[in-house]
Amino acid sequence: MLKNIPTGSLIHSLSSSLNSNKVCFARAAGTFCQILQKSFTSIKVRLPSSKIIEVSPNTYGTVGILSNLQHNLVYLGKAGRNRLKGKRPTVRGVAMNPVDHPHGGRTNGGRPSVTPWGIPTKGKPTVKKKKL
Repeated sequence: MLKNIPTGSLIHSLSSSLNSNKVCFARAAGTFCQILQKSFTSIKVRLPSSKIIEVSPNTYGTVGILSNLQHNLVYLGKAGRNRLKGKRPTVRGVAMNPVDHPHGGRTNGGRPSVTPWGIPTKGKPTVKKKKL
């Protein structure tokens, strides 16, 4: 529990609520959170994104930084390494036919960037605001 960990400590695998066993924060390779401030009712924690959140003192976290810090520095080198992982090639919408994608059939796009289903991808927000 976070109430037993001293202020300034680096932690990982932080759960979101005290009843939940679901770990939500700092799970990726080389990530960590930092305990900034403690009180009897809440604890302020800095996330890997530099966002500061307040959590209950009874939430769980693990002391230390997750291993494999250089995970994001791996250079695959060729398409075959990605194929061995099961990732297939990504085909651009402009390279498709009009029946396959809204960008298809034209030499240089011809319309604002959209998904294959016609939803705008740049500029306009596509995700609804979460209610608190």
